[in-house]
Amino acid sequence: MSHTNNKKTVQMMGVPMHPWTMGETLGEISRRLDEGKFTQHVVVNVAKLVKMQDNVQLRNSVFACDIINVDGMGIVWGAGLLGVDIPERVAGIDLFSNLLHLASERGDSVFLLGARPEVIEKTLKNLQEDYPKLKIAGWHHGYFWDNEKEVVDIIRYSGAKLLFVGISSPKKEQFINKWREQLGVKFVMGVGGTFDIMAGITRRAPIWMQNAGLEWLYRVIQEPRRMWKRYLVTNSKFIWMLAKEKMKGHAVGT
Repeated sequence: MSHTNNKKTVQMMGVPMHPWTMGETLGEISRRLDEGKFTQHVVVNVAKLVKMQDNVQLRNSVFACDIINVDGMGIVWGAGLLGVDIPERVAGIDLFSNLLHLASERGDSVFLLGARPEVIEKTLKNLQEDYPKLKIAGWHHGYFWDNEKEVVDIIRYSGAKLLFVGISSPKKEQFINKWREQLGVKFVMGVGGTFDIMAGITRRAPIWMQNAGLEWLYRVIQEPRRMWKRYLVTNSKFIWMLAKEKMKGHAVGT
């Protein structure tokens, strides 16, 4: 992992993270684009941190990234408990929106990959209305696992500079890491369920719930059958991991 910003990384449960603000993150991405450096970006939240403990492939994929942002109030609070200040969460969906503005201003084209065909089409329609100057080089739905190489070729030949991958974790991290050398883009970021929100299929939690670290609860309310067990298990594991770290007296270091 390359550390090009003057701020060091912090470690939490063995995972390096960049304790940057949204402004610092955007500045770093813009600088790397100016220099023509390839950038693999990832956000880490509680669920991903828990999965990384026993999923070596996911762990390796995250470790390979150039920028590792903290997206999740649970991580911000947990780091504080262990003695490290993370200034703010950099939510993936907010960074995505800011990067679309940046790409519009710079004239850089983007490629969107992921979601169901009807969702990605609605996302495109909404983005074209919201970002009229944005150059969209291409798009593809997220159900392509029988012909990954073909989709990688489509992305490369599109000439896109930024690639956003709206596929669930850990599939998106593993896909990005596997094909990073052949994608032909200068910046790639996993955006999870962002396309569903952009298409109006699911709604984002109100600001007060985001600030209170309750976005997970809002998702459970929207999709109780699918989400309740996932969050119960991951949040419980995270609390236990945090307690063990605290008992060991391991502060997160730089």
